[in-house]
Amino acid sequence: MLATTGARLRDAVPLAELTTLRVGGPAPVADCATTEALVATVRALDAADIPVLLVAGGSNLLVADEGFPGVVVRIATAGVRITAATTGAVSTTSGTAVVTSHTGAPAAPAVDVPHSVRDVAGNVDTVAVEADAHDAARSDAAAAAPDEADLTGAVRVIAEAGANWDAVVAETVAAGYGGLECLSGIPGSAGATPVQNVGAYGVEVAHLLTRVQLLDRASGEIAWVDPAELGFGYRTSVLKHSDHAVVLAVEFALRADGSSAPLRYRELAAALGAEEGESRPAAEVRAGVLRLRAGKGMVLDPADHDTWSAGSFFTNPVVPAARVEEVRAAIAARLGSDVAVPTYPAPDGVKFSAGWLIERAGFAKGFPDESAPARLSTKHTLALTNRGAAKASDVVALARTVRDGVAERFGIRLEPEPVTVGLTL
Repeated sequence: MLATTGARLRDAVPLAELTTLRVGGPAPVADCATTEALVATVRALDAADIPVLLVAGGSNLLVADEGFPGVVVRIATAGVRITAATTGAVSTTSGTAVVTSHTGAPAAPAVDVPHSVRDVAGNVDTVAVEADAHDAARSDAAAAAPDEADLTGAVRVIAEAGANWDAVVAETVAAGYGGLECLSGIPGSAGATPVQNVGAYGVEVAHLLTRVQLLDRASGEIAWVDPAELGFGYRTSVLKHSDHAVVLAVEFALRADGSSAPLRYRELAAALGAEEGESRPAAEVRAGVLRLRAGKGMVLDPADHDTWSAGSFFTNPVVPAARVEEVRAAIAARLGSDVAVPTYPAPDGVKFSAGWLIERAGFAKGFPDESAPARLSTKHTLALTNRGAAKASDVVALARTVRDGVAERFGIRLEPEPVTVGLTL
């Protein structure tokens, strides 16, 4: 059935090989190295009413030990184009994570996305840095707002959904542009970033995204969508936990002068010897972010089991204003009234630190012990890690223990960040 779609089919692939948690049972995998192949493959499987799981790098994915009862479509598209006022070329590598599943949609039209030059293996792409007269003409409009001027000007980066996210960030910084540097080191694909509104160190994808190209699986239409239509919230969007659309490409605004986004995260500003709100060269900030992430086991390293994870497993809980004092009282009852509780303002209440709550609930780094196949990271309590032989069931058991312990002690139920397939927490 897939012989004419351009996909390469592999049978009974352990999905542990496609996820950063390195757990998950077998399924047939259709590798799609071009957007045309991706759309044609999804179209064919949908028309045959075969369940589909879309995966690029699997960095935010927890798959059951039984595998997936359908076909995994691996997004291996990796084209990247920087549109700017100069010309030249830089290179990047191909990609990682994204998620959705579906069981039926009509045929889709041909795709209009930027194409890049690939080697015969499909692994290395050339990033074209091109002149764009239309965007350049708009660059003067934001001159009166220094912090926003570079984001409404001429510089854009368009990445296909499977492009390795950190490689995209690295190439924009190497090309002399700022804006994405605080999102350095995050494993996954470019296409996954708007799905859960990826964020770190005071910057979220929603701050910089200019448009997303989506395949609507119900209508078969392909269109560029404005960020305002994506319902962004804290680590979420209308794309998350939905099978209605497939991200094909994303476009971000960059800062033309090479400066970073204003430093809004205290830990990062302190590490750089900067003041909060200050900008620094993007390359300097990227290096600082990578150092901080590596110190927490949040930069992928095959030799380090602390990085065999899905990153932060739980989101920082936002407690409704009406319950904040109740939660503070529960914390004080267990830890004392003089304990300093880290909180942050949020649109719908007050945001608490999930990592702080986990540790204060009695779950220390490395919990439960060295013999456990799944443990909290030895560097960061917010990461659940595979110590080399864990199964999905081990990760689920650990997640439930931590979640239920925090709820019992403080009255806050932590919500998982990874997308689960074939299992529930």
